[in-house]
Amino acid sequence: MLVSFRPQAVRGASPSGDLPGLIDYRLARNAVVSEFRRGRLSRLDVCDAHPELLRAAGGAGLPTTETCPICEEGPLVHVSYAFGSRLPPGGQSFAGARELDRLLRRTSPVTCYVVEVCPACGWNHLARTYGAARRRRAAGDRSGGGGQG
Repeated sequence: MLVSFRPQAVRGASPSGDLPGLIDYRLARNAVVSEFRRGRLSRLDVCDAHPELLRAAGGAGLPTTETCPICEEGPLVHVSYAFGSRLPPGGQSFAGARELDRLLRRTSPVTCYVVEVCPACGWNHLARTYGAARRRRAAGDRSGGGGQG
């Protein structure tokens, strides 16, 4: 696999103009959880979710089947945000592929961030990022736009 260190690659744009792929932060997450379990990080260090993130977890979050790795009490919630040129500076949260599709109908390509949050203890960690854009219609396709999610 070839890796480019050109400025556009560092900013997340590929030379062909395609959207960047999925970036999974599982290894970084596992390192933080491991440090917590070894006692090198306190609960105050890792359970520091911003009140606005906790609010979004309660309103626009998607519950998962995974239990919190810190408090082991409740299920984690995924909160998704989109950032792009025609969106508010703080991004826009969305709950699922349908809402992302609607968002992409009225904006240019966006970068999406999925944060896992534990509403019980405040654990939060960036789970993954990915680029999304409205799909272009293929010749003869009348089904409309949509996005990847």
